[in-house]
Amino acid sequence: MAHETRIREAAAGAQDETRAGRSRQAAASAIRRHELAAFLRHRREHIAPERVGLPRGPRRRTPGLRREEVAHLSAVGVTWYTWLEQARDIQVSVQVLDALARTLLLDPGERAHLFQLAGATDPAPSATCPSLTPALRALLEQIEPFPACLQNSRYDILAYNRSYGLLFCDLAAVAPEDRNCMVLAYTNEEWRSSIVHLEDATRHMAARFRAAMAGHLADPTWKTLLKRLRDQSPDFRRDWDRHEVVAPASKRKEFRNAHVGRLTVDHTDLWLSPEVGPRMVTYVPVDEESRERLEKLHAIALERNA
Repeated sequence: MAHETRIREAAAGAQDETRAGRSRQAAASAIRRHELAAFLRHRREHIAPERVGLPRGPRRRTPGLRREEVAHLSAVGVTWYTWLEQARDIQVSVQVLDALARTLLLDPGERAHLFQLAGATDPAPSATCPSLTPALRALLEQIEPFPACLQNSRYDILAYNRSYGLLFCDLAAVAPEDRNCMVLAYTNEEWRSSIVHLEDATRHMAARFRAAMAGHLADPTWKTLLKRLRDQSPDFRRDWDRHEVVAPASKRKEFRNAHVGRLTVDHTDLWLSPEVGPRMVTYVPVDEESRERLEKLHAIALERNA
């Protein structure tokens, strides 16, 4: 009897937790809808009719565009668009969001914000990378002798310092289109041989890549990279098919460098935007021996670039 009571209590507790979870999701959805409504209204009211080819006219009282004008230019119903600005609980397709983004003249950051508020994946996200400013390049050099590079969430290597250029392999000898850490870790034998715990490292990378790709499922560049990895690496197919995901986190790593021997470093991601995307990746030695070897590696890199 007591056993049955405990089962009923556990089941009731699980139901309560489920209801609480649904309530939290509903609250979060309502907040997003109201934020979306406010964002649309603000953008509509701050666009002069002349900017979208409409005459202002002497009787216009509405600041910016009227709701019916936005609806017409976006090829959606006036009532439906009005519901959007009223934060009604309606489904919004990515095609409509794309049309609204163009009608409201959203820049890449505003467009990304629109899709995020709508809980949708942008079918044509901005392909721009973080600007490689002189300040960022100078910072990469100042971090030396510690290896560092700039990466995006797709693991493309956007820039790197001289120490990083010799950490895994001679990166300068790698074709620019192949300078992607996922591609190198799964297909480049020199790069792979430098990673002491290769299987753990690549499995972790695949899990991070899967988590990051959730926000880019419609992006052709992500899909092309995924296809390339699946086609070229059985190891990647094995890791990908585990369906594991992990969040970004600092991690201790060990490398077997061809020039100076074994290195133990702490890997840290320094994010360059509010979202988990572009980042500066740094490797800081954890002991004196690794520090001395990184200094030697840096000296070798300087000689090669002299």
